[in-house]
Amino acid sequence: MSDRIREKLQILADAAKYDVSCSSSGSNRKNANKGLGDASNSGICHTYTEDGRCVSLLKILLTNHCVFDCAFCVSRKSNDIKRAAFTVEEVVELTINFYRRNYIEGLFLSSGIFKDADFTMERLVRIAKKLRLEHRFNGYIHLKTIPGASQELLTEAGLYADRMSINLEMPTEAGLKLLAPEKSHEEVKKPLGFIKDSIIALKDEQKIIKSVPKFVPAGQSTQMVIGATPETDMEIMYSADEYYKNYELKRVYYSGYIPISYDDRMPIIGSQPPLLRENRLYQTDWLMRFYGFDVREILNAQNPHLDVDIDPKLSWALRNLDQFPVDINTADYRMILRVPGIGVGSAQKIVKARKFGKLRSDQLRKLGIAYNKAKHFIRCADSVFQLNAPDAMHLKAMILGQSQSKYLKVPQNQLALF
Repeated sequence: MSDRIREKLQILADAAKYDVSCSSSGSNRKNANKGLGDASNSGICHTYTEDGRCVSLLKILLTNHCVFDCAFCVSRKSNDIKRAAFTVEEVVELTINFYRRNYIEGLFLSSGIFKDADFTMERLVRIAKKLRLEHRFNGYIHLKTIPGASQELLTEAGLYADRMSINLEMPTEAGLKLLAPEKSHEEVKKPLGFIKDSIIALKDEQKIIKSVPKFVPAGQSTQMVIGATPETDMEIMYSADEYYKNYELKRVYYSGYIPISYDDRMPIIGSQPPLLRENRLYQTDWLMRFYGFDVREILNAQNPHLDVDIDPKLSWALRNLDQFPVDINTADYRMILRVPGIGVGSAQKIVKARKFGKLRSDQLRKLGIAYNKAKHFIRCADSVFQLNAPDAMHLKAMILGQSQSKYLKVPQNQLALF
């Protein structure tokens, strides 16, 4: 590798680290005709598939030149940083060479926008096309959708990429206009809608014609910057819920704002991104997608912010104590999922195991539930511990007092008050 390519790689890999939407789950592209790579069996960024396998991706920008001046972005045109750009051939060569050395199993390729959207998108497409057709590369490819690119280019990109994503940037239109007045959410919705409709159309064709090509088999995702604008947790998650429902996204990513420069429009925070808030938003996202919760059950006008000291499922349970205790041996799967301390896997095991007899507390522990948390909300065959008239504050203090949470430990003298 030449010194110039090494320098470009250092600059453009560093610039790409702010984009977190690089999950490689959902692809089923097989190796064919003795080509390179296999996105269906993947294991110098690490991401994870749906079944938990770790995958290494070459994560870079095509260029950090950009015509936009978004206040939150390190690559904005007014920022005084070293600029660089790869050629199409350089990205292809890097990907193939890194793959052959077993450094990576796929490519995550984003870009600043130089000249215009089509000019940039056309180069991203050429890279994916060369990898697939000339080098027969069957590894994972994630391409960024450039807002404003033509439908013809988006269609071609979808034939070569496993996943495509386009950043929403800010959770609300008002927040986006504050920090990036040249952009709008409508420019994001158009390509999201076009690709969603194209995926549906090709799936319908596959029912009739077996040779229909794959089109973005791992679906679409988006990313929001959290903490740069004053949206509540409710506004953030309502926005995510809208995009999940209207555009059938695979994932919404929440990226804590990292201060990169002084700007009086930006909040004054420490050097660390709001990681705890990120975590609570992801937990809420999980409840919406896998636990059957409606976002309005978790966040609403009375509760616009997520609790810092407890997870959102426990917070919901403490606000809805009238729905507990849940009888583990008779309750339906949906209600068992709502018990704090019981995850999807454990709930499935409970439903299967109780077919062979009533479950006791020792059996529940063996099934992997967080029993010290769950015991306050369930009834099983040998239950002896039940609060006659549980109080939410009392219960919260007891659970936190027994937990290993690094976020908050209730002092013992406060527990004695209850």
